[in-house]
Amino acid sequence: MKFRRKPRENIEINLASLIDVVFILLLFFVVTTTFTRETQLKVELPEAVSGSPAEDQQLKSLEVTISAEGTFSVNNHLLPKSDLASLIEALQKESGGDTSLPLSISADGKTPHQSVITAMDAAGKLGFSHLRMTTVEAAPAP
Repeated sequence: MKFRRKPRENIEINLASLIDVVFILLLFFVVTTTFTRETQLKVELPEAVSGSPAEDQQLKSLEVTISAEGTFSVNNHLLPKSDLASLIEALQKESGGDTSLPLSISADGKTPHQSVITAMDAAGKLGFSHLRMTTVEAAPAP
């Protein structure tokens, strides 16, 4: 007795559906990823060895003072409004466009955090590269 065998079918893996799934995953990751452009501000922390200022320190500098209520003053000139635009305008006027000047930010201990961030944002938008945050020395613990 002779049995006839059926011819074997070629087994194929359908790659089209696999490629579709891979493209859908790729599309999902691209859509859900957030692309943010972060600006960085170089902060120069003050170092004090003695109580006297350095002799080679530049004579002209900018000082932004922020009160406990969040009002700004630039080089002891009180600003009429405490917003970003007026602070940028005052910094441009006082610096004369020279962004290489050192900029000091002095804020009261009870100043709202947003006011300090606004001052740092104004310095970053104008391109100041020498930024100092001023503090007072704490009294020694008893």
